[in-house]
Amino acid sequence: MKVKIGKYVDWFGPFQLAEKLLFWMDKNDDRVYNLGHFLAYGTFKDEMIDLFDNDRDETWLYKFLSWVHSKKHRTVKIHIDPWDTWNMDSTLSMIILPMLKQLKDTKHGAPWTDDEDVPDGLSLRSTEAPPKKDEWDTDANHFKRWDWIMDEMIWTFEQLQPNYDWEEQYHSGNIEFKSELLDNGMYELKRGPNDTSTFDKEGHQAHADRIKNGLRLFGKYYLNLWD
Repeated sequence: MKVKIGKYVDWFGPFQLAEKLLFWMDKNDDRVYNLGHFLAYGTFKDEMIDLFDNDRDETWLYKFLSWVHSKKHRTVKIHIDPWDTWNMDSTLSMIILPMLKQLKDTKHGAPWTDDEDVPDGLSLRSTEAPPKKDEWDTDANHFKRWDWIMDEMIWTFEQLQPNYDWEEQYHSGNIEFKSELLDNGMYELKRGPNDTSTFDKEGHQAHADRIKNGLRLFGKYYLNLWD
């Protein structure tokens, strides 16, 4: 697999042009904004104009810069080899894991999450948070819930890495088999006298259920994986 996805295309409009033309000034200077406003709409900001009026006249320069921007495209080159889909789940796991880790490290907010997606009794649910000052406020556990959900998704994809066998920890002891001849001439495979192997079925099932829940969370909050 070869993937090259470039940066998002930057917008360069009249206000950005004004910053370039008045490069010796601070970009927050009113004169820079005034020039950008004039290049965009043909008026200065002190003149009466409705900033929320979608029908306001744009200058030929604004329209030209918009046309130039429409011709720019983000670089996206993706080549998939046949072996990438032999175990597509493993292939995607190797890509998803570092992206989840980076998103958690660099995020600047959190989406709305449901209380039932986090454990009870860990001060994560909204019902366990102090009363809100205003109804429209987020509760005190809002960001902690998202951190917990992201940690579960990250843990899940760590378990699914192709070079990691999470099931191995639930097997212990030595395995020995012997074949025994049956009356019908067939052979039956049985445990040998030195077989000490054990299998933690409950632990294995709990681990598998946690992975399944992590994948459920990944699917549920997939459209929230942005910063």
